[in-house]
Amino acid sequence: MEYLAYIPSPSRGVIHLGPIPLRGYAFCIIIGVFVAVWLGNRRWIARGGRAGTVADIAVWAVPFGLVGGRLYHVITDYELYFSEGRDWVDAFKVWQGGLGIWGAIAVGALGAWIGCRRRGIPLPAYADAIAPGIALAQAIGRWGNWFNQELYGRETHLPWALHITSSEGGRVPGYYHPTFLYESLWCIGVAFLVIWADRRFKLGHGRAFALYVAAYCVGRGWIEYMRVDDAHHILGLRLNDWTAMIVFLLAVLYIVLSAKKRPGRETVVEPGVSDGEADGTGDAAEAVEATEVSEAEASEDEAEHEGEAKDGTEAEDEAEAADDAKAKDEAGSATKKS
Repeated sequence: MEYLAYIPSPSRGVIHLGPIPLRGYAFCIIIGVFVAVWLGNRRWIARGGRAGTVADIAVWAVPFGLVGGRLYHVITDYELYFSEGRDWVDAFKVWQGGLGIWGAIAVGALGAWIGCRRRGIPLPAYADAIAPGIALAQAIGRWGNWFNQELYGRETHLPWALHITSSEGGRVPGYYHPTFLYESLWCIGVAFLVIWADRRFKLGHGRAFALYVAAYCVGRGWIEYMRVDDAHHILGLRLNDWTAMIVFLLAVLYIVLSAKKRPGRETVVEPGVSDGEADGTGDAAEAVEATEVSEAEASEDEAEHEGEAKDGTEAEDEAEAADDAKAKDEAGSATKKS
């Protein structure tokens, strides 16, 4: 059957710049991290936090997240690395793909907690600020699977079918559902949903992050069901489907209980931050204030000098008037005597 339209796969997922390999999968992860930090920083400042705090905490969260994501993948697909004929060293080759979002979020949250604790910041507030950015990072990161020709669904004749050309690792060339694309688009929708709901309902105390988790799990459930790559099954469902359902229920439960126990939103997310520091204009404000003070002092000095000069002039005029009056009196007296 001829396909009038389809999504082509790249012929290779790595380009060598001399001895340095440039991998599409790694670039997608890196770009996603930058987008998450950028958007998280804007949201954090809008909540009253200091510019740069999100990046400082991300220094802890990102490495922890990468380790957690790899651990989850290796543990749940251990046979790919530790079964007969496999090389366990491959478990450390992150650039070949294989990061479990569940482990990345869980262990990444531990790293974020350490960073928040060092700065005296509540983790739930930080999580709310970074939540939409994480969803966008996932959307970008999923394109790394496209570079690696992996994580596709069942065969299809749809015009947006993904054309798999590689036969490595048990792949069968053909046209399949681009589940990586479905999840990428779903994550973009989740990001906009969280941003809208946060503005509409003033979500706080971790509820924006919980909404992101719940919404992502809904999409991951039906997308996971379409995938055909090898996975462990429990009662006929893939392991990640069960994980998505459990995490979804926990996220919804958190939203309900948190709203009852701690309604509203945090008034202070980062202690000791002034308005100027929050929007990054603190130094400029101080400079403007110093300039205004200097101008005011200069105006006062000028007014004082003008006053002194005026007083001196008035004194001279009075003295001259007195002399003229005295001269007139003397002249009048001399005329009378004559």
